Amino acid sequence: MPQPTDRQTRIHDLLTEAFEPLELEITDDSAKHAGHAGAAPGGETHYSVRITSAAFEGLSRVQVQRTVMMVLQSEFDTGLHALSLKANAP
Repeated sequence: MPQPTDRQTRIHDLLTEAFEPLELEITDDSAKHAGHAGAAPGGETHYSVRITSAAFEGLSRVQVQRTVMMVLQSEFDTGLHALSLKANAP
C-alpha cells in the first residue's frame, strides 16, 4: 500500500476529528487525472473518500456532503480540486 501523502494525512485528521468515523478510507486519485483541469504536477488534487459515521444519522445526502466539504474547506483553499465522496451512517 502506498505511503499517505501530506494532504491525505490532513484529510484523515480533519475527518476523524470532526466525525469520529467507524470507517474511513482515503485514496489519492490524482494520477488518474494528470493533464485534466485542476490537476497539479505534484498531484494531491483529486481524492476519493469513503466514510461511515454516526454523525451522519438523520442528515440528507446533500447535508452530509455540505458538512464534509465545510470540514475540508482549508484543503480546497490550498489546492484540493476534486473529492469523490461516499458517506453513510452506520
